[in-house]
Amino acid sequence: MSEPIGIEDHGPVRAITIRRPEKKNAIIGTMYEAMREALVSADAEGSGIGAVLFSGSAGVFTAGNDLADFVAMAEGPFAESPPLRFIRQLARTRTPMVAAVDGIAVGIGTTLTLHCDLVYASPSARFRMPFVELGLVPEAASSYLLPRRVGTLRATEMLMLSEAYDADTAVGLGLANAVIPADMLAEHAMAQAQRLAALPRGAVAATRRLIRGDQAAVEAALEAEAVAFDAQLRSEEAQSAFRAFFARGAGKPKADAAA
Repeated sequence: MSEPIGIEDHGPVRAITIRRPEKKNAIIGTMYEAMREALVSADAEGSGIGAVLFSGSAGVFTAGNDLADFVAMAEGPFAESPPLRFIRQLARTRTPMVAAVDGIAVGIGTTLTLHCDLVYASPSARFRMPFVELGLVPEAASSYLLPRRVGTLRATEMLMLSEAYDADTAVGLGLANAVIPADMLAEHAMAQAQRLAALPRGAVAATRRLIRGDQAAVEAALEAEAVAFDAQLRSEEAQSAFRAFFARGAGKPKADAAA
């Protein structure tokens, strides 16, 4: 059986593939740790990695967090949990990141793309952040990044009402670069990642810092979200939402419900 996170270097591009198709690529703690370590080592001096490419398997990006993992997580310290450790590293990673989104991208599947430098989506891509529905709050600094991309009113629809959006909408809002046919998506995204990786590294790093702006503000928002997320995760609101979720699907991640 293949590992649920595939990590493969294609020259200077590190490909991270989420591959747990039997659970719609829902992510558990060990998967978060594998992705975090792949980002850390990509940033290491002398790694030779000039870009990271995220993708999913079997026509799905990811259904988000595996909620069974989240129920268990509420019993331990969230501050050092694998999802939060990955999210922190995602925000701090200096290596340019590209996302190839095919199919559903729920919760972290959407907020992850807000940290990517280039995002390409197939016609079947569907983005959704159902945190509030589950008694939780946004994560990965999405409450800071998204309003600055799409405006407060549209961000409120997405983050509070959990409004989904498709690939064309993502491009129109500046949340994706282009819609690419599914059979060409992987090749196109890899080619763009290779282009990034071939550029002068110092110039790329400096330009990336200028484009991204106030890194301290992003990390501060991320940590404020983490405190609120921790409190909500342990709340009766969230626990009730989780019970309802499991009752509906017998514990199986839903395309429109995972966090």
